[in-house]
Amino acid sequence: MAESNAQSETAATQTRDRTAPPVSKERRQQILKVLFISLLLDLISFTFILPLFPKLLEFYRDLESSSRSSGPTVLSGILSALNTYKNYFRRPINSRYDIVLLGGALGSLFSFLQALASPVIGRLSDRHGRRRALLCSMVGNILSVALWVAATDFRTFLASRVVGGLSEGNVQLATAIAADISDDSQRGATMALVGACFSVAFTFGPAIGAGLANWQTMKDNPFGTAAGFSLVLIVTETVYLWWKLPETLPSMTKETSNSLEKDDSRSNGGVEPSEKQEEKSQPTSEPQQRTNSYLALNFIHFSFIVFFSGLEFSLSFTTYDLYTYTSSQNGRLLGFIGLIASILQASVVRRLHPLTNVRLGVASATLAFFLLARMDSSSQVLLHIAAALLAVTSATVVTGLNSLSSFEAKAGERGGKLGNHRAAGQSGRTLGPVGFCTVYWWIGRERAYTWGGLGMLGVMGAALMVLAKPRMVTAKR
Repeated sequence: MAESNAQSETAATQTRDRTAPPVSKERRQQILKVLFISLLLDLISFTFILPLFPKLLEFYRDLESSSRSSGPTVLSGILSALNTYKNYFRRPINSRYDIVLLGGALGSLFSFLQALASPVIGRLSDRHGRRRALLCSMVGNILSVALWVAATDFRTFLASRVVGGLSEGNVQLATAIAADISDDSQRGATMALVGACFSVAFTFGPAIGAGLANWQTMKDNPFGTAAGFSLVLIVTETVYLWWKLPETLPSMTKETSNSLEKDDSRSNGGVEPSEKQEEKSQPTSEPQQRTNSYLALNFIHFSFIVFFSGLEFSLSFTTYDLYTYTSSQNGRLLGFIGLIASILQASVVRRLHPLTNVRLGVASATLAFFLLARMDSSSQVLLHIAAALLAVTSATVVTGLNSLSSFEAKAGERGGKLGNHRAAGQSGRTLGPVGFCTVYWWIGRERAYTWGGLGMLGVMGAALMVLAKPRMVTAKR
């Protein structure tokens, strides 16, 4: 009987621990505010360079062409490899796309480095704390942007992208922090807030970057103004995080709480906390109950990003081939997608279950693929319908998968698991643009998008048949 009572008391204690809010409502709102502001600063700074890539890479190419340096350079070697790649296709590729392909190659390099670094950054945050890992990541970001400011040649610019790829950890650490301070019922809405930062930044950041590129303040680096402003934002973000962001890793916050309790006991004449208080302060020993395997979540993330990033990268080729779109017209189309995604994340996505978001977004991407396959040059109606569907996808899938991944991780392994999840997505983004464009130029737009739609149907089948809704525990307030 005594043993049975003890087991019942232990079970009740574990239930109270699991249903207790991770932090108070006021503290959660404070941390979310810090996350939102810092992510906006980070992502706006990150998106400055996106519309500048074509002109920026043209500048370095023309700079090397006009220089009298003998022998091959890093840039000439990359361009030679891309030309070799182009010559494999049955139909010629317009030389207009040389710079686009170079930008895609640099994007794939950045994603590859992110795939390598993300698991390491995540595990370090589990061991040494989210705050310390994030501030160390920011030091690398500052160095990366500072190299861009000083990039009067392509080698320096390439070094800035390598450093940035290896040190960028803001998004995955923000996701881990958001999971630390949210119970199961709050997780989807919190992840939607992180996703909203993406949509807002990608709506306004590229336009700001393009505007800053018109102000030339450095003779040897015509894009120094945009780079300098980006550096100001990153430094401001770092100072703000150092000043405002508390530690959220549960094991470290409990250690701090325990040390404060011991200090209080000494001030009260050495009276130690009761056994019950000590037990309550310890992390629960209840085993993590997993609904979805990490292998399935990571594979679905990888597969989705392979197809989706290929579609994203090929969209500029499609709009040029069919409608002779300029860079500014493509920018407005991307702004349209970002604006719709922002509205959806602020209103609808945060109210839906993460698994519903994933299924809705993958279904929208599948329809977008098939619509793009059926487009012709006579009308742009299907293009804008497909763009609206891509906005739904942008607002839902990655946000939902991040939430589902965070459900399956214990507090002490959350950083590493989310890092592995991000690495799976970045691996897909490394392969997707090159792979899909290879298919695009080899068999043509119609069949390429049809095949992409069929591939996304496979991802849809996995989301419907393999993934299940996690058992959610609502915090008692």
